[in-house]
Amino acid sequence: QVQLVESGGGLVQAGESLRLSCAASGSIFSGYTMGWFRQAPGKEREFVGRISWNGDRTIYPNRVKDRFTISSDSAKRTVFLQMDNLKPEDTAVYHCAASPIQWAFQESHYNYWGQGTQVTVSS
Repeated sequence: QVQLVESGGGLVQAGESLRLSCAASGSIFSGYTMGWFRQAPGKEREFVGRISWNGDRTIYPNRVKDRFTISSDSAKRTVFLQMDNLKPEDTAVYHCAASPIQWAFQESHYNYWGQGTQVTVSS
């Protein structure tokens, strides 16, 4: 079992930054993929980015590329999502997720999910 706990959400103004953290515990190993997803009210959950557990590989969708950066500290078993130049459309609940599949690319590959942290960006 893997447990994930997100933190760092809050209310910010457009153009500001936030750094989310995802602390992992339990049976998580170097082959895992860590993903970040978000869900806004009334919308489907969408992919924000993913990182290999050792941090050597990341990928982002175009909508957040160049604004969001995912990093990891495997020793502390924590993954971070640095969000810069935030926009009102970034408002959502942000979830981290873990997949035992190396470089998992499908949402269905992620077995473990955190409860999420709310990010609200005002204009």
